[in-house]
This record gives sequence, structure tokens and C-alpha cells, in this order.
Amino acid sequence: MKNILLILFIGFLIPVRAQQLTAKEVMIKADNLQRGKSSKSEMKMAVIRPKWTRTITMKSWSLGREYSMTLITAPAKDKGQVFLKRGSEMWNWVPAINRMIKLPPSMMSQGWMGSDYTNDDILKESSIVVDYDHKFIGEENISGLDCWKIELMPKEDAAVVWGKVIKWISKKEYWQMKTEYFDEDSELIRTEIASNVKQYGDRKLPSHIEIIPADKPGHKTVLDVLSAQFNIKIDEGFFSQQNMKRVR
Repeated sequence: MKNILLILFIGFLIPVRAQQLTAKEVMIKADNLQRGKSSKSEMKMAVIRPKWTRTITMKSWSLGREYSMTLITAPAKDKGQVFLKRGSEMWNWVPAINRMIKLPPSMMSQGWMGSDYTNDDILKESSIVVDYDHKFIGEENISGLDCWKIELMPKEDAAVVWGKVIKWISKKEYWQMKTEYFDEDSELIRTEIASNVKQYGDRKLPSHIEIIPADKPGHKTVLDVLSAQFNIKIDEGFFSQQNMKRVR
């Protein structure tokens, strides 16, 4: 009788354990949900400072982790600027001076369009899946959602901006609800907080993201996703220097 109960108990445990995910598998699910195989989106970004606020609107396209393009649609003085990532190369088309500028790796940690985002964030040069090792370090409730707390440490050969990243991923939905970014000395540099979940086609995602620098009181960048489509038909040829000059 004891043997039968033991067999039944083990048989119950096997499927439960099979369903358990590693930290990397959780990050893959979260990244795929947010990225899709391809995407097109429209966004509004507010750069908030103690004495002024600047609003930027943009369109963005992506294909996997290798290709992305962002077109600035407002304000007028920046309208028409385009940022392109193609593999490991990054470019900026500036129509006001009729110039194509290649962005060196040294510029990846600089603020994008004067915001608290970095060029690396916007151009998606680094991948939270490929460039980091992942480890569960706890669990926490964020905005009413039970979340895994996952530590991301960069691999030795990874060309990334951050010395460490901690993410809170909701267990049921795989939403990236909170992220903390640290430098190489483990000093907190900025925090991202996501909220206001909306339906975008076949998926729900947080639509409102606040980026808060750790050492700059009164500074904040707020990103709102106005619309998004995923798994759209788009090919590598779209992400070209020629198309940067004509994309609308």
C-alpha cells in the first residue's frame, strides 16, 4: 500500500516540476510578449525636468532582436529624424542637416533625445535574453500582481550598458512591471515602473512606463504606448539607410 501511495505521489510531482520555469525561460516569455516576432507602434514620450517638460511623439518598427527603426514625428524641430539599428550597426538620419550619422558604441549609454532613456534602450542593441545570465532572487507583489524578482548579470563578452539589472515579472501575465538598472559598482542608476494595462491586438501589455533617475530629483521620463501591432508582415529590406530617408 505504501509503495502504491509513493508511486502516486511521485507521479503527481513530475508534471508539477515539469511546469516550473527557469529564470531565463521567464525572461524569454516576457521578452517575446513585449517584442513579438515583429512590431509597429506609436508612442508619446514626455521628458520632465524641474523647470520644463518636452514632449516627443514617434513611430517605431522592429523585426526580431536584430532590426529596429524609430521615426520622430514631433516636435517640429526634430520631426523626420530616424534612428536605425541593423545588426550591430546604429545610424541616425538628420534631415535638417541632410546627414547620416553612425552612432559609435560609446554613445549607447547617453540619453536618447535628451530623455532618461539611453540610446541602447531605444535601439534595442542589447538583449535581456542573450546578453545576461538570469537568476531568481525572490518574489514580490507589484501593483497587486504576484511577481518573480529576477537578477540579470551581464555575460563577460556582452557589450551592454548596465552592470546589473533586476526585473519584476508578473507570474500569470509575464508583464515587466518594474526594472532597476545598476552600474558596474552596483549603484542604482534608474528605476522603471509600468502600469495601465491595455489590449494591443492579440495581447495585453502595460501602456504607461515611468523612468526615474536615482540621483536627479525632479527628473523623469514618461512613455505612453498609443498603439501597437505585433507579428506584422515586414522584412529586413525595410530596415535600410535608403528607407530611413523616406519612411513616414
